[in-house]
Amino acid sequence: MDINFYNHDTERLDEINENLSIIQGKNGLTFGTDSYLLGAFCKSNKNYVCCELGGGTGVISLLLCSKEKCKRIYCVEIQEYYSELIKRNAMLNKMEDRIHPVNMDIRNITRDTFGHEMNMVVTNPPYMKVDSGFRSKTSEMDDARRENNGNIEDFIKCSSEILKFGGYFYVVYRPERTADLLFFMRKYSIEPKRMVFMHSTYNSKPSLIFAEGIKGGSPGLVISKPLVVYKKDSKEYTFEMNEIYNTFSMNHLFT
Repeated sequence: MDINFYNHDTERLDEINENLSIIQGKNGLTFGTDSYLLGAFCKSNKNYVCCELGGGTGVISLLLCSKEKCKRIYCVEIQEYYSELIKRNAMLNKMEDRIHPVNMDIRNITRDTFGHEMNMVVTNPPYMKVDSGFRSKTSEMDDARRENNGNIEDFIKCSSEILKFGGYFYVVYRPERTADLLFFMRKYSIEPKRMVFMHSTYNSKPSLIFAEGIKGGSPGLVISKPLVVYKKDSKEYTFEMNEIYNTFSMNHLFT
């Protein structure tokens, strides 16, 4: 790699798997389990044209493209630095022809922004209200975690605006805000279809939820068995987690 491709003082190069590497800020947004699991939860269709709202470093878009879950993806990010970082990460992994960074506020997106409707929209939106909790160490982290640039209604409204009828919506969110999530999905004609609750261990409360919706879909929500990350009193992955890493899919949770 060109030594000037990333700033060695403020950024680092991390390997996701044998096929993907990613540039990340040393003090900013970093790749987490929630991003990988959200990508695994998404439907797979190598002909899909998709959109990621709130792309961060672009890791979800990279995963979806590398696993052939979509043909190409528009990766929308409001922070200029991260939008530029998405571009570099796409170039690093030779996916610049499939991943298209869009430096834009999701609240300004309309159905005409991209020139066509999307088969799938995926998002890992901020989950904290503006006036809740402690502030993050950096403004970049604060904007990623807090609804400074759009709340859950804004993200769902935008998703519905750009999705084709019958298109898929995927989101990871916090269990304590499940009511908000489902309310706004139905308000904007995205019918909840599947949901997974993730627990750290068998004895812990859920820490994340993954939801799938279909624009204009008929009523009928299926909730999977719980996804437990670690075996009791250890950092060893459960069978379900290993299956997700082996297959990049959550389908086995619904069987």
